[in-house]
Amino acid sequence: MSPVQTGAPPVEDAPSPTRSLKWRAIAAPVLRNKSAMVAVFVLGVFVFLALAGPLLIEGDPKAKVGEVFEPPSREFALGTDGGGASMVALLVAGAQVSLLIGFCAAAISAIIGGTVGILAGFFGGRTDTALMRITDYFLVIPDVPLMIVIAALFGRSTWNIIVIIGIIYWTFTARLMRAQTKSVRERVYVQRARARGAGNRRLIVRHVLPQVTPLLVANTVLLIAYAIFAETFITFLGLGDPSTISWGRLIENSFTDDALINEAWWAVIPPGICVMLVVLACTVIGQTMEDALNPRLRTGHLSVRRFRVLRPSEREPQS
Repeated sequence: MSPVQTGAPPVEDAPSPTRSLKWRAIAAPVLRNKSAMVAVFVLGVFVFLALAGPLLIEGDPKAKVGEVFEPPSREFALGTDGGGASMVALLVAGAQVSLLIGFCAAAISAIIGGTVGILAGFFGGRTDTALMRITDYFLVIPDVPLMIVIAALFGRSTWNIIVIIGIIYWTFTARLMRAQTKSVRERVYVQRARARGAGNRRLIVRHVLPQVTPLLVANTVLLIAYAIFAETFITFLGLGDPSTISWGRLIENSFTDDALINEAWWAVIPPGICVMLVVLACTVIGQTMEDALNPRLRTGHLSVRRFRVLRPSEREPQS
């Protein structure tokens, strides 16, 4: 005889973290999109250059190795800058700093925004109201003036710039995580776990966090693009770390050294192209992942990136 079962019938448990946090769910949208795969390749090339920079560059990249604004040649593939340094060495060295700032600032924004959004969405009530009011205050503050003021007050070191960018761009992440958390907390398995006596900490760690993490990762990739672009224009305005080399610093130096007047395009265009390619690659990857993971964008009519023009043969005949 089978044992007698008492109580309510079993309800489906929450998806285990090992299943919900599989990287396959995060990587699948990118693997199915050709543009996203190209973007991953481009970003991977720059990450490789940044990591292998110390092995690829011999000596000080700022050292004078040729004439001032020497044009591209066999010896110097991208010529030299206003100080006679090789542009190739400077670009590789700049990739290390620019990507470091981009990834670290995006991580800080994701941690702050994710924490605020999850707490606000999970607890609701006064906690939600207080955290969202703080988010609104940060949201309406102009970005550039705030960066200028903070950089002028606290210094222009690389880590100060990372913190400055990180504490400015967390607001969108907070609002996104709040909306997703509100949806997850109302699901059956979360309510069942709460009824069985699970505490708030276990509910957040065991049930909520695994469900919102893929969307948080997609948003963090977008934040990398924002952070790199922000570092570029902060440095271009003269508020970057003067002791380091970044792509923004190279663009600033080219204008300071009158590269345009000397028709030295190779001192201005290459760092600008590097910034453009990395920002574009992160944007394509992040948008592709967000389209697939954000429930609000899964419906075609809510995503601008899913619109396409129908061919004449695909259009319905008019009666």
